[in-house]
Amino acid sequence: MQNKLQKQTDPQGLTLVIGGTGKTGRRIVDRLAAHGRPVRVGSRSGEVPFDWDRPETWSPALDGVSAVYVTYAPDLSVPGAPEAIEGFTTLAKQTGVARIVLLSGRGEVEAQRCEVIVQRSGIDWTVVRAGWFNQNFNEGAFLDLVRSGVVRLPAGEAVEPFVDVDDIADVAVAALTEAGHANRVYEVTGPRLMTMAEAVEAVAQAAGVSVKYQPVTMDEFRADLAEHGVPEDYIGLLTYLFGEMLHGHNAFVADGVRQALGRGARDFVDYAAATARTGVWAETGKAVAS
Repeated sequence: MQNKLQKQTDPQGLTLVIGGTGKTGRRIVDRLAAHGRPVRVGSRSGEVPFDWDRPETWSPALDGVSAVYVTYAPDLSVPGAPEAIEGFTTLAKQTGVARIVLLSGRGEVEAQRCEVIVQRSGIDWTVVRAGWFNQNFNEGAFLDLVRSGVVRLPAGEAVEPFVDVDDIADVAVAALTEAGHANRVYEVTGPRLMTMAEAVEAVAQAAGVSVKYQPVTMDEFRADLAEHGVPEDYIGLLTYLFGEMLHGHNAFVADGVRQALGRGARDFVDYAAATARTGVWAETGKAVAS
């Protein structure tokens, strides 16, 4: 009993970061390590492997763990996600995990089902709800489109408060390591609403390159993805996510970053300027003459 109690209350306990090589996960791993916190990278290739599709890997990954950051791949909206989250949180409770932070999706009914499972787990929880990442333009699905010079997406004139992954990581680390974040939902966004065209223009201006946004229909988007060999299940996920964006129910700015950290969220324009300096967009389209 003494050992279990110590594990649950020790702020220096081991943290499992699921998706520890992904956009948010690797940033969280780096931040925890920089603060001297013991951390385990939860990934298929981890020293102690973790795989959502192989439940037999969950228990070894949880061994000795007092806090967990949870991301579910490919998305909490896919079939089977609630069952996986249910099984994992039940096991986490049994093994003595004291704190769990879930990365969830803004406005996704299916994701909120998973939130409820975590909230009823009996573990101190924090939910971080996020929408479209700034870093999709340099680390994710939009990078090749940006580099092609034409970003063809079915976003129309919908607006989105793109959120910076570094803000998500900072909120998650605070929730994992500090008091005062238990049983809170933080809805994190950037500080402004932007259309996809405005976001692409901000990238073009920052990088000094020619890249344009071209709106397409959902059918055209599907055809583009299929032409590039994207698997059908991933096509279905992307079209679902764009459909959610077009509904407009996320078209407002939230203050989750300020609630959690006491500061404002990073602006997309600042993200674009900092990212442009890395050179990741330097070969995009045709450079604009200075």
